[in-house]
Amino acid sequence: MRAPRRHSIRRLGVVAAALAACALLAAGCSTGSGAVNQQNGGENRYQAGDGKSQQFDPGDRDKAPSVSGTLLDSGKTLSLASLRGHVVVINYWASWCNPCAAEAPDLEQVYQATKGQGVRFVGVNIRDQRDAAKAFVQGRGMTYPTYFDPAGKVALAFRVVPPNTIPATIIVDAQGRIAAVQRGAILADKLRPMVEKVARGD
Repeated sequence: MRAPRRHSIRRLGVVAAALAACALLAAGCSTGSGAVNQQNGGENRYQAGDGKSQQFDPGDRDKAPSVSGTLLDSGKTLSLASLRGHVVVINYWASWCNPCAAEAPDLEQVYQATKGQGVRFVGVNIRDQRDAAKAFVQGRGMTYPTYFDPAGKVALAFRVVPPNTIPATIIVDAQGRIAAVQRGAILADKLRPMVEKVARGD
């Protein structure tokens, strides 16, 4: 009779240790200077990216998916295929994401500086409320179109960027291929050279 009791106690100890480890991992995912507000992020617990970027040579670029979505301001549908022939910068953001707010002026700055070269910008607002997203856009003077994508359908189409990581930016070349990926907030002095390099066909 005693052996089963010792086995039960041992099993309870293992379970307790596992629960403690899970609690530690959860704490690690929600702290740090770059972390976003995960409570507002909803069930998917979106996290800030690691700040790393990848740039792909023309011969190594994968084709971007053909996606379309509803625009936040007008409710109209925009297909990325309609922008073929232009370099397209796609930025994932949410109103509750502090790093997204920090990078928004830089994105607008690069958009204004490069649109004369035929560059197009498209935002993708995810896991958000429409009113909060509209207030974010208006408050930061964002003039380029944004998908309202609360379910993350547009985000999931681009599998090169984990859909639980924001902010994130993808640059698609004029041939509709993924030329660069940035995970985490990006400043104008880093983004603009990346965009202009792709616009040159490099």
